[in-house]
Amino acid sequence: MYETHTTTQQVGCFVFKSASKKRKRHIGVGDDDNGSDRFRICQKLWETVQMNTEVIQDQLNKKILDSLAEFIKKHGLGCSSDVWRQRASEIPTAALMLGVNVPDHAMTFRSLCNLLQDSVTPFVVSVHAKECAAVKLLIQKVLEQLMGSGVSVDEEKEDDTALLQKTPCTISALCQWYKTVTKKCTQVSPERKENLTNNDLPQSLPVVVIFKYFEAFNSQVLQDFILICSRYTQELPFVFIFGIATSPSAIQHRLPHSVSSLLCIEVFHSLSCTQHLASVFDKLILNSQFPLKLSSRVIQVLVGIFLYHDFSVQNFVKGLQFSMLEHFNSQPLSVLCCQKQEALLSAKTLSKQNVERIRHLPSFMRYVETQEPQEQVRLLTNDEHVKEVCQKLLKNLHKYHKNYYPVLQCLHSLTSSLPKFPLGKHIRELHVSCIEKNLWETEEYDSALQLLRILAKDELVAALRKCAEILKSANTKRMQNALQQLEDFIGRLETLEEDSSGNGVVSAKMEYQRTDLFQLQKTLLEKESRRTKRMNSFEVLRSQVIDFIDSLVREYLTPAEFQPLNEVCYYSSSGVLRQRLNVTPRTSIQAALSHPFYYLKNASLKTDAGTISSAAPDLCIVYKLHLECGRLINLYDWLEAYVTVMSAAEDQDTDSEECGQYDSLKHARFIQAVSEMEFLGFVKSTKQKTDHVARLTWGGC
Repeated sequence: MYETHTTTQQVGCFVFKSASKKRKRHIGVGDDDNGSDRFRICQKLWETVQMNTEVIQDQLNKKILDSLAEFIKKHGLGCSSDVWRQRASEIPTAALMLGVNVPDHAMTFRSLCNLLQDSVTPFVVSVHAKECAAVKLLIQKVLEQLMGSGVSVDEEKEDDTALLQKTPCTISALCQWYKTVTKKCTQVSPERKENLTNNDLPQSLPVVVIFKYFEAFNSQVLQDFILICSRYTQELPFVFIFGIATSPSAIQHRLPHSVSSLLCIEVFHSLSCTQHLASVFDKLILNSQFPLKLSSRVIQVLVGIFLYHDFSVQNFVKGLQFSMLEHFNSQPLSVLCCQKQEALLSAKTLSKQNVERIRHLPSFMRYVETQEPQEQVRLLTNDEHVKEVCQKLLKNLHKYHKNYYPVLQCLHSLTSSLPKFPLGKHIRELHVSCIEKNLWETEEYDSALQLLRILAKDELVAALRKCAEILKSANTKRMQNALQQLEDFIGRLETLEEDSSGNGVVSAKMEYQRTDLFQLQKTLLEKESRRTKRMNSFEVLRSQVIDFIDSLVREYLTPAEFQPLNEVCYYSSSGVLRQRLNVTPRTSIQAALSHPFYYLKNASLKTDAGTISSAAPDLCIVYKLHLECGRLINLYDWLEAYVTVMSAAEDQDTDSEECGQYDSLKHARFIQAVSEMEFLGFVKSTKQKTDHVARLTWGGC
């Protein structure tokens, strides 16, 4: 509503918003007074995740990359030896088994290239199948990368570039260039020569060609390239690296024996993607220093996408980063989701609006209900008191996480060696169970304790020592006290006399070795009667140890939702995450074609249900018309309906003779729209009727 007030001096226009049109606005990063702080924390956390992920992958790949470097060094030195002359036509080849998690391979190849160029040889080429559709293109790519980056002196780069422009793309030209470069390397200073060749002769530097995604290369291109290179092995010390995602048999499937016999193949296996995910999960998510926490449903969504889609750890990390963005964007109180000191400072300077938001948190409301009536009044009316209580609750939340993860790791180390893994094989499964419900109320936990209560002395001591190593890294007083009690139990177990702890076990083993059924029945009856007798000292001590572990679990592995203010650091919108990451392309395409208004933001496209806007794109009109047809669609009838809709856009009378007639332009637009429909997979041509197309999808959006 607009009202204009006119005076002799000026005209003012004032806007009054109607109260009936108020809408609930989504709170974003820029809509709140702490938006800049949230953005800063999110950006810092994003960089931390990215850096730690790369560090973890480098650590996991270090062993296999070092093995590849040694393999290339060995064959680079052997190029001038008698062994090389005996096998002059064979090319050393490393079959690098990387697994089916293809999105993660790019970082591995990048690390491999950097390692080889820094410590083995500057002549490293990395080629991709989409750039090498023919053998000439493959040779050209190899020459371009070598001649453009194979010279170490800056003044010589221009000469080599000119050489590349004049030289034909042949391996013989590469041999000539290689001799020229290695000859120039011998003329440099001793320090430069030593750094470049890694204490080897310059002539022994191998030429490494890395084939990314070996299965994607054309078989004939690979065969021709290998046959050509095998004729120059005495002049060029080639070394091939095949990046394979499936199995080593892919080489035999793509190369005939006459070609594969020219390769001296050695297989290198990288860690599996599940081991990689376990390392990322343990070191990144199950870490008290990582401020963002994930609920059980969010973890299940991310792990489910990993296991049932692409096995990509990089995509798992992207899902984690999206969760981070969504949490900081949708939760104004996420400004408290940071390190302890910064979080306490932010709690001390909370605005009145955020204090009110804290009062509406479900966990804080439950906390208020547990307090005395006078304290409840202060929490609901006094903002400064809420800030003080908030600081105390944040301290308790940080202490909870510092105690939670060590006990979780201890419990996993105790139960991961048990048969059938009652609490899960991976620690993330145990973590999901702990934050979802009370673990000690489950049947799996009872089964795990029963199995722990029958452990032998040596197995129990070994398991407790692993727990002690875990607790040593915890720096809280409670964990240190638990460590002292655990070490006391270990000492008492080690000082037990063999008669009191192992006599019964030895006699049982002696009896189990007999094959007499009568003796076996007698042994079982004795063991059954022994249960009612008094336990020996080892059994008593073992029972005390298990009770101590059980008390730690009940005290420190409580679900996170019981902690006040857990919403500030726990992201739980699994539905939003599944909708964004686990999308269905067909549904999205149908939604765009059925409702183009929501994508194009054009008011003329807004129509009622069941109607077609003549202003919509041709593809949308054709799509809506095909929904009214059956399994087979008559192209002429489809065209007539399309022309009728287009005539409405030209304001033609629907009853006139001109309506429904089409010209060549409308006909061409219709054919193009039908072709796009066929490309999207909604229709296809059929041999039943030449003037019909078959419909492939059913059901609207």
